[in-house]
Amino acid sequence: MTRDLRQRSSSREVVVLYSKGLFQSFKMSYKVETVLKEPVSTIGEGPHWDDATQTLLFVDIMKGDVHRYDPVTGKDDVITLDDVVGFVVPRSKGGLVIALGLAFASLDWETKTVTKLAETDPGTQNHRLNDGKCDPRGRVWGGTMDKEFAPREGGLYCLDTDGTLSKQDENFTISNGMAWSPDNKTMYFNDTTPREIYAYDYDIDTGKISNRRVLVNYRDIPELSGEEVFGPDGMTIDTEGNLWVACFNAGCVAKIDSKTGKLLQKVDIPNATRITSVCWGGKNHDELYVTSLKMQPNTSFTVRDTLDGALFRVTGLGARGAPADIYQG
Repeated sequence: MTRDLRQRSSSREVVVLYSKGLFQSFKMSYKVETVLKEPVSTIGEGPHWDDATQTLLFVDIMKGDVHRYDPVTGKDDVITLDDVVGFVVPRSKGGLVIALGLAFASLDWETKTVTKLAETDPGTQNHRLNDGKCDPRGRVWGGTMDKEFAPREGGLYCLDTDGTLSKQDENFTISNGMAWSPDNKTMYFNDTTPREIYAYDYDIDTGKISNRRVLVNYRDIPELSGEEVFGPDGMTIDTEGNLWVACFNAGCVAKIDSKTGKLLQKVDIPNATRITSVCWGGKNHDELYVTSLKMQPNTSFTVRDTLDGALFRVTGLGARGAPADIYQG
């Protein structure tokens, strides 16, 4: 299935800088474009810029759709699967790795063949994989959650390049965004419900994480502490080590200092409230792609703004990311 490009744009000039404990206004022009108005019918998530094809991969979680959007042609090709799909990343040997229900699975784009690689949370009936990403050594990580948002039911898993699955941590409610520091010494991970961003010590050689601590609690940031802000969702990192975090139910992306946890900048996404995830894309990795939620079945999360569910691209941020890692197994 192919969808046509729909594009709108909006420019924003005033953002904020955290400096010496005070927020200061300064002018910086960034542009927000609506590149696809209605690509998803449920939860747009898991954006990943595929350098090999210069296309954007993302998913529609509850519908089970995997998307490949070409910004040059405007085409959005879609494969529909028979279970929920949490994320998608390319695989070095060809094809893709996806989160399908509770399983890490491979997907051949041409044949649409799905092969399960490993299953998480064995023995559970109401769990699924949510967000996921590859680390700098090409392992793929994924976090689980209870479908009814039962607290502290989720785990954090790592699928190594030899196919070995390990559970790295547990007691999360909505496992979400991940990122690794430019020096490969720290892993960041979000749990949306308690509104927390965690930092771990990360061993790139073994893939092990340790020393979990709270880097950010949204309740401690006035601009993100309102009851309407559900919490940190998907996340990416720039080449300077700053985190860029989708703020669900707040209509914005937050740029956060990964060392101090301070808010550096707030990027508003016009006419969209339910922002879900972000990734760097484009030839220079200086375009920030932003996904959003249209509705989630059996919850109160329905359309609030006219562009909820749209795919956005933000340019002119003065930042860029490194090429996204892919699965090496």
